[in-house]
Amino acid sequence: MSETVLHHYFSEIERYYKAGKATEYTYRATLQELLEELDSNIAATNEPKREKCGAPDYVVERNNLTIGYIEAKDIGLSLDKIEKDEQLRRYRDALDNLILTDYLEFRWYVGGERRMTANLAIIDKGKNLVLHKEEISQVENLLKSFLEHSAEPIRKPQELARRMARLTYMIRDIIINAFTAKEVSQDLRDLYTAFQEVLLPDLNQTTFADMFAQTLVYGLFAARYNHKGKKPFSRSDAAKEIPRTNPFLRRLFGSIAGPTLDDEPFVGFVDELAQILAYTDIDEVMADFGKKTRQEDPIVYFYETFLAQYDPEIKQLRGVYLCNTQCSYLPRTLR
Repeated sequence: MSETVLHHYFSEIERYYKAGKATEYTYRATLQELLEELDSNIAATNEPKREKCGAPDYVVERNNLTIGYIEAKDIGLSLDKIEKDEQLRRYRDALDNLILTDYLEFRWYVGGERRMTANLAIIDKGKNLVLHKEEISQVENLLKSFLEHSAEPIRKPQELARRMARLTYMIRDIIINAFTAKEVSQDLRDLYTAFQEVLLPDLNQTTFADMFAQTLVYGLFAARYNHKGKKPFSRSDAAKEIPRTNPFLRRLFGSIAGPTLDDEPFVGFVDELAQILAYTDIDEVMADFGKKTRQEDPIVYFYETFLAQYDPEIKQLRGVYLCNTQCSYLPRTLR
């Protein structure tokens, strides 16, 4: 069955390729169909708006939960060169389960490291596509391993901080790209303008994106730390789980993490972080934080660990300013 699906996939790719007018976008639907035929319980979505702002080409989900990402390049481009590009390095750093492909060769990365490579076909000297019959099973194994991958629960603070930091980078950079490409949402534009008018007249888009990303990510962490009960942690309930002692974050997070977030190009990474936090052993991660004195807030204390991963060069916290006043969790530059 799977071999037949892969033969059909190759035939479709070859048909477009022989026509001589194909671009990397021409093959998108064919790859999507292949993935969904290999596993009928997944959905592979290609959203040009998110891609334009710097997100991977495909997000792959099962039961509305993200399981991985795929970055696709045109046939004939060098994956060796692309693998060294800054964009792919960011993806590999941030995303636990990732495939890079030119529709013929597939490279699977787990935790940033290349785990498996398989070639379905090659381009011969006559510029024709030649099926690699002996590697069909390897391609099938790679794709199924990618689709079945499940990350290990996080139990160490440094690992959680690393994953949080890498996803913060992604969210920040996508917002910057959205401003540059004039694809930024009205909600973010309004929030940026409000920050300029009320707090920082000279606030630039890059700094705003950095503040917003840190606040969003750390707000999720604060909500997860306070999550109680048997119901799994989710983004939809996060705003209600931020402590009432931090009214600013509670209000801000309620406005930026609600239903309108679904239309943002970075929403997949927010949801991925929510999933990571849901499966994090938060008691074990936070076991040693805040034990030195009774006054230490574990959430504040953990921020130092996060910051060391996110930007160790920052001498003063220009990100989320954690205090027990009305400006709780407000970026320091916004105090």
